[in-house]
Amino acid sequence: MDALHITGIRFAEVLQSGPPRLEKFWISLTSLADPKCVFTVCFPLAYFLDRKVGVSVLWIGLVSEWLNVVLKWFLFGERPFWWIHESGFASKEPVALHQFPVSCETGPGSPSGHCMITGAALWPLVTALTALASKRSRSLVVKLSPFGTYVLLLLALGLSRVFILAHFPHQVASGILVGAALGWGLQTRTPAARAPGFFVATALALGLSSLALHSLVMATGIDIDWSIRLATKWCSDPAWLRLDTRPFASVCRDAGSALGLGLAAGFPLQRGERLDPRQRLAGAALALGAVQGLHRLPQPADATLWYGASFLKYAAAPWLVASLLPWLVLSLTRPRSSPHAE
Repeated sequence: MDALHITGIRFAEVLQSGPPRLEKFWISLTSLADPKCVFTVCFPLAYFLDRKVGVSVLWIGLVSEWLNVVLKWFLFGERPFWWIHESGFASKEPVALHQFPVSCETGPGSPSGHCMITGAALWPLVTALTALASKRSRSLVVKLSPFGTYVLLLLALGLSRVFILAHFPHQVASGILVGAALGWGLQTRTPAARAPGFFVATALALGLSSLALHSLVMATGIDIDWSIRLATKWCSDPAWLRLDTRPFASVCRDAGSALGLGLAAGFPLQRGERLDPRQRLAGAALALGAVQGLHRLPQPADATLWYGASFLKYAAAPWLVASLLPWLVLSLTRPRSSPHAE
């Protein structure tokens, strides 16, 4: 593994020695393609493109993120920003590397969550756009453009993760491969959008199994929170450490989103009416604004309260997108019947 790590460090040096204007690009990309964006951006937009696609994006996103947490707990992957110090590499050889505010992620590093979760969740959206492009055009370039964009996005995202010292190249590669495989395998296994009991049970299963697994591993004497300690030790600025990079922040997001799908299915306000293109565009804009506003609400400083507030936000968002906002759009745009003449 040391050979892989050293090769990754040298590759990161090459990336960081590139043109200074690329630094902003890599940092912006790694921030915009954060797994949270699957829940706060991709799901609202995909849902108003097509209901089934939207539910599939959210479902695959939450399943792949939970699996990513479990894999990270068992694979014990290092992150470059602390490995160069813990291994003694930085004291043996000159290293021209520096951290950024987005570098100090606190979970283990393997596989890359950004690449795995984004790659998995975007698969049904890319498939739907490819099918749409095939109907609209005979050009092979147009037909392949969604998939080509998907591949380029993941490759660029992987480079951005190496650039900021969050991951080694082999962690990025494994994240892309596992994510694409999950997206391909799960898109035909998305539960029906009208299955409230299943989604509520899933929310309970994700939360309780994570707590049980964490407690069981800790009981065996294995420090499953070792990465949080190392991230805290080697982060250049303590202000860069964020609770939303911890494994249980992901678990709260996943369990909350599953519960939100259950709430939307169990308490629907939309009664089978289809939205026309104009209504879908309005719904997408409203959903994006509402979800972004919801997640910009201040979080408590206490860790336990922070997790609880995060869970509630991610539970509320799917109900807003899949139930309240479609009903609101239909109510506001439904033609009013003219009064009968006497």
